[in-house]
Amino acid sequence: NLLLLVFFKYAGFAAANLEYLCHWHLPHPDILLPIGISFFTFQQIAYLSDCHAGTVREYSFINYGLFVTFFPHLIAGPIVHHREMMGQYEQLAYRPFSSEKFALGLFLFSIGLLKKTGLADNLAALSDPIFALSTHAQALDIYSAWLAAIGFSFQIYFDFSGYSDMAIGLALLFGIHFPMNFNSPYQAASIINFWHRWHMTLSRWLKDYLYIPLGGNRRGPVRRYANLLITMLLGGLWHGANWTFVLWGGLHGIYLLLNHTWKATFRPLLPAAVITTKTYKVFCWAVTMLAVVTAWVLFRAENLSSAGVILHGMFAGDHIVVPPNLHGWLGKILAPQHMAWVHLDTEAHIYGGVWHLALLAGCFFICVFLPNSQRLLAAYKPTLEQLSEGYQVARSRLAKFFSLGFVPGAVCGFVVLGTVIHQILSHTEIPAFIYFKF
Repeated sequence: NLLLLVFFKYAGFAAANLEYLCHWHLPHPDILLPIGISFFTFQQIAYLSDCHAGTVREYSFINYGLFVTFFPHLIAGPIVHHREMMGQYEQLAYRPFSSEKFALGLFLFSIGLLKKTGLADNLAALSDPIFALSTHAQALDIYSAWLAAIGFSFQIYFDFSGYSDMAIGLALLFGIHFPMNFNSPYQAASIINFWHRWHMTLSRWLKDYLYIPLGGNRRGPVRRYANLLITMLLGGLWHGANWTFVLWGGLHGIYLLLNHTWKATFRPLLPAAVITTKTYKVFCWAVTMLAVVTAWVLFRAENLSSAGVILHGMFAGDHIVVPPNLHGWLGKILAPQHMAWVHLDTEAHIYGGVWHLALLAGCFFICVFLPNSQRLLAAYKPTLEQLSEGYQVARSRLAKFFSLGFVPGAVCGFVVLGTVIHQILSHTEIPAFIYFKF
């Protein structure tokens, strides 16, 4: 399994690096990546590992084939576990069709598609031109660099959140429950909690089949931190054959080391009255989001040079360049000495104006303050976790409204789906889901 993954995904990357290091003249193979290879490879490794451990109880080849190739999770996850799915597949033969699950699945699919086409694609139009500019620019101003970083941070959020909703919804059309894979990660107040919420099934796989077999936390703090860093480096490399992904994974590994060190060593020294205050919680959230947004630059950039241009603009820029409409608005609220830092965009670059700032503000409100799709529909239990007994979820007023007075009927789903399809047809080009390339 690993040899196939290495050949198809990393052969060109390895050839390019060997050529650079050893000055060899190697052919660069142009290999097409099979659809979903990263995800079904991980599922097959987990299945074989659990067979070896003696924890697999169901060996039907037909059910196994369905487990590996079931299309809703094949392209971009979630990475499902055989013990979660095999029993459900066995019951498909005699389980009656559920119109409630079908309606719920259609509604969730429509929400995910709306996130993708209504938010993620518009955010891509905001951040992509600036990242493209960074590949050949000497420097970027502060405003443009932060606009690109924050815009992509929201883009990948709604892109992956939308796909996760669509995958869960598609599975429910067939009466299958998937595990939760995305749980409002931008509401996390620590990097540890962020990875409990972002791509949750990948985090679980890396923990169960890489971190724990390496020794986990059983061999002292030094070995624990080394295992954690190795896991995150390999997790970054799994996302793509580029050093930017490796550095992204390594940076998150360092974040986790710092977070665990703070949690074990320094936080106990703080008074309990400080830890429970809103000010402390908001400060922790702000530091976490700053770290996440900074790391996303490495994840998005085409190469290390492009990432360096964006990061230099974010943290070492000495001016900002804004479009005319925003320049006039800032001139009314800023003092003249502060306006000296603000330059008018005279080269017609694609920078965000007032509408783009309003879009980012709306995305911020959705990500940080609103409950996610699974929480809104908790009364209907769309995910495997919510099916388990004793599952508790924080209930907001909006979630209570959905639980008490709203039934996600097929009519509502078709209305949302029709609106999204109309929007798709009105576009000339629709960007693919970000996680399709992994």
